[in-house]
Amino acid sequence: MASDSFISFPCLFPIKVIGKTDPAFETAAIKIVRKHSPDLQGKIVANYSRKGRYLAITVNVHATSQQQLDTIYQELTAHESVMMVL
Repeated sequence: MASDSFISFPCLFPIKVIGKTDPAFETAAIKIVRKHSPDLQGKIVANYSRKGRYLAITVNVHATSQQQLDTIYQELTAHESVMMVL
């Protein structure tokens, strides 16, 4: 059976979420990711932009399927405080 993904599952998959510096952004982004991957692997890395206006959060998701990753990306990008997901 051919796969539509270039990723071999299960795997650790890093997701970077970018938004304006606001505690609500960080809380919302992590809550959405944990909803679909409660067992985040490793620490959550947060980096501020040079002027401190933006925050990039990187989390390692224990990905079990492309569907799971697609759902996480869709929910993150739909949230009003999320500017970009990589």
